[in-house]
Amino acid sequence: MRTFSKATIGRLLFGFLSGVLSLAAQTAKPMSQPHAVSASPLWVTKAVTAPRVTHHVFTSKSAKAEVSYHLYRPAAYEADGGRRFPVVYWLHGSGGGLPGISSVARRFDAAIEAGKLPPCLVVFVNGLEMGMYVDWADGSAPVESMIIRDLLPHIDATYRTIAKREGRLLDGFSMGGYGAGRFGFRYPELFQNVSMMGAGPMQETLDRTPRASSVQAKSLLRDVYGGKQARFLAVSPRRYAEQNATTLARGSRLRLVIGDRDETFDSNRNFHDHLMRLGIPHQWIVLPGIGHDPMGVLAAMGDQHWAFYRDAFAAVVV
Repeated sequence: MRTFSKATIGRLLFGFLSGVLSLAAQTAKPMSQPHAVSASPLWVTKAVTAPRVTHHVFTSKSAKAEVSYHLYRPAAYEADGGRRFPVVYWLHGSGGGLPGISSVARRFDAAIEAGKLPPCLVVFVNGLEMGMYVDWADGSAPVESMIIRDLLPHIDATYRTIAKREGRLLDGFSMGGYGAGRFGFRYPELFQNVSMMGAGPMQETLDRTPRASSVQAKSLLRDVYGGKQARFLAVSPRRYAEQNATTLARGSRLRLVIGDRDETFDSNRNFHDHLMRLGIPHQWIVLPGIGHDPMGVLAAMGDQHWAFYRDAFAAVVV
């Protein structure tokens, strides 16, 4: 297992306890956007029980630890042993993604069974409670490296995947939408299809977020980005879009989805405008009457949600 400095352990434990107290105090209002620094050094989550969903553990060289993930396999995967399938990498929001796995997997399964979506694998990635899908500045949580360098090759080596950029799709909500943008815009050679729903934090500085106080934002900036605003911007979807604008404009399929009552609406609209200035084509979908609620977004999207997936995988599914 990876060793941690006393200072890092103290910050992680403080953040973890803060996250537990915050989650315990939540009402029905969703809190997927950063609300407290609650990242945990524990890389293996509990197993979630859901139809066609299994819990797995693999060895990550980057994390120097065993890391868990959940996997949805459609009925066609078992029925046709010679067939390869596209892969959706589902990135959860802050606080951990376990509660949403069952609901999201059921939606995928129902859409596939109804013919709205071609059969695909869905990898529910373990991004830690507040991992931000970034390699932490102090090296204590190499979340990005674990996913890109270790998890992707593991999935392609272990399952019958379509192991090329056209066969991969990134999707996620809130922190997961931010992560999808980071990975999709930084690694266009790995991912052709990128969906960002209710993504955040999408602003240019992490001094205050739409769903976190200045104190919470400061803690997040310190623990994940080494306390440096320049680092936060340097590893942001905004900066990677600038760096890879030509490649993204020529060969990527991108989507931004946001509710018009979402606290992150303004920062998402600003990012949409940023992509327009860069000449990067993308879908811009605004859902009326929807706040920062992942299940509400999926319900409001309806069949429109699966149309993006169908178009994404049309060239690789026969």
